[in-house]
Amino acid sequence: MNLQMAKTWAVIVAAGKGKRMGAGLNKQFINVKGKPLLFYTLKAFSDCEEIDKIVVVCAPKEIDYCNEEIIKKYNFQKVHSIVSGGEERHQSVLSGLKALDDCEVVLIHDGARPFVSDTIIRDGIKYARIYDACACGVIPKDTIKIMDEFGFSVSTPKREQLFCVQTPQSFKFDLILSCYNKLKNQERVFTDDTSLVEYFGHKVFLYQGSYSNIKVTTPEDLFLAESIIK
Repeated sequence: MNLQMAKTWAVIVAAGKGKRMGAGLNKQFINVKGKPLLFYTLKAFSDCEEIDKIVVVCAPKEIDYCNEEIIKKYNFQKVHSIVSGGEERHQSVLSGLKALDDCEVVLIHDGARPFVSDTIIRDGIKYARIYDACACGVIPKDTIKIMDEFGFSVSTPKREQLFCVQTPQSFKFDLILSCYNKLKNQERVFTDDTSLVEYFGHKVFLYQGSYSNIKVTTPEDLFLAESIIK
């Protein structure tokens, strides 16, 4: 790879069904203050000068809608392509990764996490270049308990040793692609991209995210999203 031509890409995963929202509409397309959630997500990455190109991963039947009602309507020129996602998240991410070209660093981000800051994005790029893999997040505000199978508390971990992982999760492109290619022969299911990288023996650097960098998952989250936009 010619690093002088290598780009920093963002893969925005917006193919989830969002069953917990119960809106009958993909949560990324729900309007908050007159604009769809995905608009705010794409704007954050489009406005970051260090992001060169963006790939959006959508459900197959929603690609045309996303292209017409979001990408074209709001003139997101950094969006290189919209690709079809799969039944599972890891299938959608791999589909997005395969659409990249001349990539050095890739940031993988939830489409329904619209309030990511420019600082978080830039830090993700910086730390991925240094450590190969990183993720943002926050220390939980609540005390966390480990519970046994009968519903009783087993232990109470120290909060300062716990970390609520958010996105973007950022990687050297060759590393994350090789891990996903290895996953083809595995039956394991990974809930996020850093877990996959760790499974194959790579360390992940954790850096400061934001309590505002929420993932909109339930109807209650929409009220919080409106407050953040205000």
